[in-house]
Amino acid sequence: MDLFVDLPSSQKGSHMSRNLELVSEIVDMNIQKPVSDLETFCAEAAKLLLKKHDYATYSEIKAEADYFLDRTYPSGKKGLEPYKLVAEARAERTGDVKKLIGVKVIGMTACPCAMEVIRKIGNYKKKDVPPTHNQRNITTLMIEVPGEEKSVDANDLIDITERSFSSPTFGILKRGEEGKLVFDAHKNPKFVEDVVRDILSEILKKYKNLPDDVLVVVKSESEESIHKHNAFAERVTTLGELKK
Repeated sequence: MDLFVDLPSSQKGSHMSRNLELVSEIVDMNIQKPVSDLETFCAEAAKLLLKKHDYATYSEIKAEADYFLDRTYPSGKKGLEPYKLVAEARAERTGDVKKLIGVKVIGMTACPCAMEVIRKIGNYKKKDVPPTHNQRNITTLMIEVPGEEKSVDANDLIDITERSFSSPTFGILKRGEEGKLVFDAHKNPKFVEDVVRDILSEILKKYKNLPDDVLVVVKSESEESIHKHNAFAERVTTLGELKK
């Protein structure tokens, strides 16, 4: 967890021990009564943080947790795959609270640029699937949850993100499964920008009934295998902007 408050111009520093006191209190409280979801937990904690810091007008809390889902491997067997659950909440002294739920997902992209170069060099036909270099992609998707609604589920966000890669990745793969995964990914090459675009398109379909001012954040990074740099794409927008 990361905890923040703003400072008035008359004060040099925050009372940081109050943050630690709050963390201890909410951990003890939630051992007895588990929270319903991480974003509501952050929102309640952000409001309590303002009570601890009576000089502050604004508080912000960010949380990240390990998260696991049942997944079916290419072999047909099932197992647990790891993800990250992320949440943010921002509270103001006026009573306004904004909360976001999100996920961090690892997948794979196959580079379209190198594929087209190899297609020309190797004289491949249009229907052929030339080789290209693979990239491990790490994408974070966050969406605002308006009011007290329970309208956004982390499992859905994970599914949307995984569908937007060239291919999902798995902890356990046999040799034949590795080959099929790579081949399928190369039939679906994507730039890092494509991952962001495809996620936003899926978000718009899934959550079109939410208010237009709902915030959506997508950050995607493809870790390059043939360059020293990585490729990164990001879009911070609202559902209203996406509808336009």
